Amino acid sequence: MPKIAIILFSYLAGSVSFAVLSSRLFRLPDPRTYGSGNPGATNVLRTGKKAAAAFTLFGDGIKGTFAVLLAQHYFQAPAVIAATALSVFLGHLFPIFLKFRGGKGVATALGISFALDFRLGAAVAGTWLVAFLASRISSLSALAAATFAPLYALFFLGANILTLAVLTMCLLLVWRHKSNIVKLANGEEGTFRRRKDPTSP
Repeated sequence: MPKIAIILFSYLAGSVSFAVLSSRLFRLPDPRTYGSGNPGATNVLRTGKKAAAAFTLFGDGIKGTFAVLLAQHYFQAPAVIAATALSVFLGHLFPIFLKFRGGKGVATALGISFALDFRLGAAVAGTWLVAFLASRISSLSALAAATFAPLYALFFLGANILTLAVLTMCLLLVWRHKSNIVKLANGEEGTFRRRKDPTSP
């Protein structure tokens, strides 16, 4: 398989929005039309359909895992694996199928982390979980995980191009959460202690 082919395939795979697919499957409104407008698991959960949110979370994560595992199967070069990881992540953030308006990349980044090294994925997932249990704020949990992920990658993967790819993804993930950061600073970010109106931002 040519290197460019797997990188292009990874971008297209990343462009598949499981939030939109699950909404159609469960006959829910398009996730881009309510709540935060973000096509991701957290926004889908605002409908109250936990199965739809779980399907979204699993799908967005597994596409990242699958793309990286495919690259690892056909290529040994870390540069190709790193490019594949970034490609599927960028596909999720800027999907060609949704006019380049995608999600924030939390589930996809986690899926990629597990494929790069299971210990890395477990550490990132654990950080998210601890932060969520303490705050009940999904965005804060994602930001906490993104902050520590490059350090975990440096420890488990070493100082190499794969860790650089993880750092790049984390910086992009934080950037995608810029509106959430403003709300957190102003004490306006919603929590899961109370159910929000699905039509509210």
